[in-house]
Amino acid sequence: MRIDLLRPVVKAVLVLSTFSVASLTWANDNFQQCVEDLQDKARAHGISNTTVDQVLAGVNYLDRVIELDRRQPEFTTPFSEYLGLRVTEQRVQKGRELYRQHQDLLQRVTRETGVPGHYLVAFWGLETNYGSYFGKMSTLDSLATLACDPRRSEYFTGELMAALQIIDSGDIEAERMQGSWAGALGHVQFMPSVFLRYARDADQDGARDLWGSIPDAMLSAGTFLKGIGWESGLRWGREVLLPKTFSYQMAGLGQTKSLAEWREFGLTDAFGRALPDVDVKASLLVPAGHEGPAFLVYDNFDVIMRWNRSEFYALAVGHLADRIAGAGALQNPPPSDSPRLSRQIVLELQEKLIANGVDPGALDGILGPATRKALREYQHQKGLVADGFPDSTTFAKLGVAFPQQEQQKQ
Repeated sequence: MRIDLLRPVVKAVLVLSTFSVASLTWANDNFQQCVEDLQDKARAHGISNTTVDQVLAGVNYLDRVIELDRRQPEFTTPFSEYLGLRVTEQRVQKGRELYRQHQDLLQRVTRETGVPGHYLVAFWGLETNYGSYFGKMSTLDSLATLACDPRRSEYFTGELMAALQIIDSGDIEAERMQGSWAGALGHVQFMPSVFLRYARDADQDGARDLWGSIPDAMLSAGTFLKGIGWESGLRWGREVLLPKTFSYQMAGLGQTKSLAEWREFGLTDAFGRALPDVDVKASLLVPAGHEGPAFLVYDNFDVIMRWNRSEFYALAVGHLADRIAGAGALQNPPPSDSPRLSRQIVLELQEKLIANGVDPGALDGILGPATRKALREYQHQKGLVADGFPDSTTFAKLGVAFPQQEQQKQ
């Protein structure tokens, strides 16, 4: 199917997403019927009759969960804002304090999993601000609500079954199982299925307590990262400097080169020194365009993205981990005046790219990897800096009004 023929369909989807939540939720009687079906599935999964009849039977439907599930971010947050809100001086200092306080524990986790302690503390900081906020929604109510909603019923039914298994195992009482609206749990915000596979009882008290036990949480996080591919002895990546004549078409996670090859293209570390002479593959990211920082990212960056599928998140984890370990701020911080792009503006950019013969992928109003790749191709064609970043010059070339009125207020 031609891409331009998809535009009416996508616009219809975007319009549907603005309908009231009430028009998308199930009536209470349908929810109760769904819960009865879930009880049958729970028994088939081997969940005890006590948990099925006393716990699952008492779940409640939460309109707020459906509202949050349907909500799409109105703006694409620029990297400067994203990083600035997550890697603050307060969070860095608190992370360093906790890193020292739990040094023996973190060294133990590193011995057992290969994951250095400063990364574990960084995940902890980003997920729950070091355990200061786990979420206050009943996990069972949230998961039952989402399991009974048609949009992602199969996935959340599986997570609900996993949560019931956790209760059956005695790791936590049903009334204490609280977390995010989507069912994430504890200090490091594991989904129940991840909990079942990777949670560990580090303090040997007979329960895998990711809410009340920091040892359990840290060992569980390390075990998870090891299980999804963490390479011991390899860092996440590093900030680098690029030569003035650099071709930004080489940027993006889909393109990898050895550090020796990147050296040949003129890249140095953030202080102008030669990159290490090691056999490591890396991709280049420029999340704020050519005027912002550049990063070479390694295989462990991909592991971080298996925890959360966001390049910004993975960069924040890596940078916070470096800061906790004693590193300073970025040598080239991102520009503070980058605009916050609305979904409608990004959709208009995508449509303009299509009109210019460049495919941005799905017409979804999201400035994702495919759209950035298309922007790089368009910028190259027009003789612009092909960094995949929609600056004012690119907006002008595409005939889209630059969103001055939506810039972040400093």
